[in-house]
Amino acid sequence: MDSRLPKSLFVLLAVSASVYFWTNYAQLPDVVASHFNGRGVPNGWQSKQMFFAFFAGAVALASFVAFGIPRIISKVPIELINLPNKQYWLAPARRTETRAFFERSFAWFGCAVLVVITTAINYAIGRNLQPQPQLDPPVLIYVLAGFFIFTILWSIRLFAHFGTIPHDGFSPN
Repeated sequence: MDSRLPKSLFVLLAVSASVYFWTNYAQLPDVVASHFNGRGVPNGWQSKQMFFAFFAGAVALASFVAFGIPRIISKVPIELINLPNKQYWLAPARRTETRAFFERSFAWFGCAVLVVITTAINYAIGRNLQPQPQLDPPVLIYVLAGFFIFTILWSIRLFAHFGTIPHDGFSPN
């Protein structure tokens, strides 16, 4: 399995979120509520320009997770990489396969980070466009809980993959 699917999904999510958020930009007040307490009550504000700059920075951070970290790992000298069974997984015969695994894994993680970011920004936009009190943070809480579970499973998969050396010469996927 290659990394085209998660990378394409990441780009689709980023472009869709950008278009959606940009269409709401003109409707937002000049100063937007950008932070909310656990009950959904605003407790932080910023200009809408700064709000969308934050969104752009958050997407850049998610892009770095999805695309930059695997690239850095592939360029770093092997001595500086901390990986279980490093000699096996970074041996010349398996290095390409290991890079592909990192690219795929971090692309999926970047997608998960982007979903959290877009959900939070979407929540703030919705609360600014319809400011009447409403207790609707469960969607954001569900997304955060899903991200937490995803992160645990993603980490387990990484440790399981690199923590073992296959006896038959084939890597576990």
